Formats: sequence, C-alpha cells, structure tokens
Amino acid sequence: MGRALNASAPGFLLLGFSEFPRLRPTLFLLLLAAHLATVAGNLLILASVAAAPRRPPMLLFLGQLSAIELGYTLVVAPRALADLAAPGPARGRPISLVACAMQMQLFVALGGAECFLLAAMAYDRYVAICHPLRYPAVMTPALCARLALACGLGGLAVSLELVAGVFRLPFCGPRLLVHFFCDITALLHLACTRGYADELPLLGACLLLLLLPAALILASYSALAAALRRLRVPGGRRKAAATCASHLAVTFLHYGCATFMYVRPKASYAPRSDRTLALVYTSVTPLLYPLIYSLRNREVTTGLRRALAWRRWPSRALGQAVGSEP
Repeated sequence: MGRALNASAPGFLLLGFSEFPRLRPTLFLLLLAAHLATVAGNLLILASVAAAPRRPPMLLFLGQLSAIELGYTLVVAPRALADLAAPGPARGRPISLVACAMQMQLFVALGGAECFLLAAMAYDRYVAICHPLRYPAVMTPALCARLALACGLGGLAVSLELVAGVFRLPFCGPRLLVHFFCDITALLHLACTRGYADELPLLGACLLLLLLPAALILASYSALAAALRRLRVPGGRRKAAATCASHLAVTFLHYGCATFMYVRPKASYAPRSDRTLALVYTSVTPLLYPLIYSLRNREVTTGLRRALAWRRWPSRALGQAVGSEP
C-alpha cells in the first residue's frame, strides 16, 4: 500500500541521466551552453528594455517574459548541471522532500505566469491593431502593472494548489524519479492512484492553467482576424501580421509543449520519453524566445544598441546625456 508523503519523509532520488555515463559529459556541455545562452539572451533583452527611451506596454510585457524565462531556467538548469557533473551513484542523487516541492512549485508558478502573460500580450496586440486611437487610453501604465501582477499571482495560486494536490497523493514503490528535476509527470508516475478520480483535480488545475489563458488568446486573435478582414489600407494586413508574428511563435511553442506534456492521463506517461521531451522543453524553447523577439522587435534591437553603446562608451554617453539637458 502507498502512503502519503509528510514532512519527515526521506525525499526522492533524481535519476537524471546517470544511466548514460559516457553521454553525461556531452549532455553537460550542451546543457551548459544552452543555459548560458538563455541567461545571456534574456539579460540582454532586460537591458534593452531598461535602456529604451520609451517603454510601450508590449516592451514592458516582453521584459516580464524575459524575467520569467530567466527564473524558469534557473530553477531547473543548475541542479541538472550539478548532477551531470558529479561522479555520483549510478542510481540517482537524493533530493529532499522540501527541495523537490519548492522546485516544482517555482517551475509551475513561472510556467503559469507565462501562460497568463501571453494572454495579456495577445490583448495588447488586439487593442493596438483594432483600436489604435484608443490604445494609449486603454493600455495605461497602471493597467499594465495590474495585468503583470495578476499574471504572477495567478500562476502562484494555481501552482500552490497543484503542488499541494500532487504531494497529497500516496506514493508506493522505490522513490526513484526517472527525471532530472521534480516534474509533475515524474511524481505522478510514482503515485498509487486507483483511477481517474484521483487525477481529476490535478488534471483540472492543468487545464485551468493552460486552457483559460489559451481561450483568452484565441478570443483576442479571433477579434483581431475579424478586424483585419475589414481592413482596406494597403499593406495594413501584412504590417499587422508582422507585429503579431513573434507573439504567435512564442505562444505556439509554449502551449504546444506544455499541453503535450501535462494535459493527459497518467496511463500515457512514459518516464524516459517524458524526460527527453522535458529536456527540450526546459532548455531549447527558452533559448529560442530571445532570438524570436530580438529579431522581430525593432524596439528591442534599438534598446539593445543603446545598452551596448552605454557599456562601451559610458563617459561619452554620460556627456551626451548631460549636454542634452536644458
């Protein structure tokens, strides 16, 4: 019989990729390169947002998205890199119950905040394209701040309920997680659930976290598409589509991976396949986001040039700033 975990439980063993000793050095180097590139890319975007002379709502949302992605990779990658570098046991490395719960909670909270933030960004695109004259009055700094706070609190609230539901389940058998971090699917694979009834609350939380923002995004883009069909300005449709291309690419990447990973019953879990998919989901897709936005957003590239110019010639930039004052 399984038993529910409690504070005195010994925790788990993270298998990571310890069953591939010859592959571990290569995986370490690849993951380290992806991690450093992701951190550098998101820090550059944050620097470009800070250096921008004017910060429209989309640029502020992009800064928050980069901060989320930065936290996202810092939650998973350092522990995975440490386990790959350590010459530890071939049957995994221990992680305490508290550390496992905290890692899962932060991972889900950041992922949930990103889901809600993508919905807020879709609404911003709808207002900017469909109601350009009302855009400054609608998307005020106060509204953007409230939306950003709501995204963070929404992700936090759902993550607390989801993680509490996972750790209330009874677990049986060996405490070996065939994964490189405390992912939901890895723990559910060890749970002694008797049927779908035990999984419904968790599945419902995943659906709330993914489908509610997805419905808002779909509604925004449906209204936007209807407005574009009525547009008669030459080149207007192409310009409007270009402003949405980056957001749509990131949205498809995030929701496609998350839906495939988490919105499915426990019977379909395959720990080793899920581990490989999670490696792509947590290391490759966060690396693509800065590339997508930096290549498609003119304000990001302009702000990035300003940030780099300030770092290279701080005294000259300071002199120009002082000389421009009345």
